[in-house]
Amino acid sequence: MAIDLKGKWANGDLGMWARFYGVPFQRNPFFPVNTLTLMRGAAAAQIDGLFERYHPAMFKAMWVDGQNLNDLAVVGAVLAEAGIDAARMAGRLQDQDVKDRLKNTTDEAVARGVFGAPTSFVDDLMFFGNDRLPFVEMALTGSLK
Repeated sequence: MAIDLKGKWANGDLGMWARFYGVPFQRNPFFPVNTLTLMRGAAAAQIDGLFERYHPAMFKAMWVDGQNLNDLAVVGAVLAEAGIDAARMAGRLQDQDVKDRLKNTTDEAVARGVFGAPTSFVDDLMFFGNDRLPFVEMALTGSLK
């Protein structure tokens, strides 16, 4: 998004993909956001068994509702709406197990050759981009070979 022409193109492209998949999408006026807090929140949610609530709530807040996830009060409200204790989560963001989980996950991604999102793996095969999802499905069913 740092390249103006690419950013304009990507906004239209994302909208087309959303229509293709039949999912709601709205360009977030606050994007890009500093995602360190959100990524630590995801790591904490994984450790604490809350990821199935955390991820869809944050995704919807970012890409459907266009909320300002740079604002910790907004993040807290999103968490509360998802049934996650926002005060407890805020405390977890500084815990060493959360920081270690995020660092280890990032190191693993780099070691596997990840360079962007979305990236999927089936065994050792890496697929980058949502346009590769049919290939992911083929790899999962064994019909890619």
